[in-house]
Amino acid sequence: MKTILLFFIVCGLDGICIFLGSVLGHGAGNSGLFGGAIIGGILGVAAAVWLAARFGILEGASCGATILGGVVGFIAAAVIAVNNLRGPLVPIASVSLIGMGAIIGKMLSRRQAV
Repeated sequence: MKTILLFFIVCGLDGICIFLGSVLGHGAGNSGLFGGAIIGGILGVAAAVWLAARFGILEGASCGATILGGVVGFIAAAVIAVNNLRGPLVPIASVSLIGMGAIIGKMLSRRQAV
């Protein structure tokens, strides 16, 4: 249950941060829009993982690996989204890769601890 909750927290909060970053960066043009989305995405992963650890959904020892996994998922999602901007479905669905990356990072950190 905690893993599913982690997935939704990371996907939801990061999606909001990506949107806000792109809106704030839009004033600097097209490159600002993408730069703001990247900064918002990375900060969103870190904020979501911190929030999950704060609420006891994630163990503190797993935070680093979970952030790393989420950022790798974000990079994959960004590549897919940028190459499929013709419609809204693929970019929105690619956000799930961020949550999956965070879950994989969490699972790998547990494996290392054993």
